Amino acid sequence: MNDFFMRKTINTPEVELLPSKGILKLEGRSIPEDPGDFYNSVISKLEEYYQIPNDITQIDIRLEYVNSGSSKALLELLRLVKENYDNGKKCIVNWYFEEDDESIHELGLHFQSTFDIPFKLINYY
Repeated sequence: MNDFFMRKTINTPEVELLPSKGILKLEGRSIPEDPGDFYNSVISKLEEYYQIPNDITQIDIRLEYVNSGSSKALLELLRLVKENYDNGKKCIVNWYFEEDDESIHELGLHFQSTFDIPFKLINYY
């Protein structure tokens, strides 16, 4: 599988899937007009990756703003990660949030409590 990259825009995060390293990164603002359309392509690529994944998959999520549609789409993405984790595919989710950003921190806490997978909340300045 080839690397997958989506450039960051004002409304969408940068997405980088590096299958050879087992890394998926999302970074930026997530307020796309059609979150389903945007995230379906990411989820589709992640499904493809999980056909022959690395020994461990690292998911780095560093979002500065997430609208409700994106939150639902991230829930679906993390469901896919959980499903594969339950089937023996190791992972770690790193959820980054700025020190004073209560909404992103709380969203990370919600996802952490929803999914029984290795999930780190990482505070940065």
